[in-house]
Amino acid sequence: MSQSNSHGVEETITSLRARGLRITPQRRAILQEILNAKGHISPPTVARAVQARMPGVNASTVYRTLTMLEDLGYVSHSHHEAGAEYHRAGEGDHVHLICARCGSQDALSSEEERALARLIGRHRRFHPDLTHFAISGTCDACQQHNGSR
Repeated sequence: MSQSNSHGVEETITSLRARGLRITPQRRAILQEILNAKGHISPPTVARAVQARMPGVNASTVYRTLTMLEDLGYVSHSHHEAGAEYHRAGEGDHVHLICARCGSQDALSSEEERALARLIGRHRRFHPDLTHFAISGTCDACQQHNGSR
């Protein structure tokens, strides 16, 4: 799928139609919001943006469409403290680190993520999927500010 641009949206619409799915104006608007977002976007943010352009769109339509897009492999989600956040599939496949105090976000490098997966894998041969959640904690700046290192 193309990066965030209208061609990516049209390409996705063509692909969805080829799968036999109807593309309603609501679905198109939801697709535009999620595929043109930079980074992660929450379902309520998608709903507000779509409702600003199309006041009759129900939040449940947004959630159903996001679920359908994820089931088909176009988007993925990760769990953050404030709830699920969506992104184009393949773009958010990293471990999120979120400060519970200030909300700053960071991510582990690919090497750090592999090391964490190996560490977890050694525990009863468990294979983790690290892309669907965020690790909550306290960032360095907040620790220094509060003197709690």
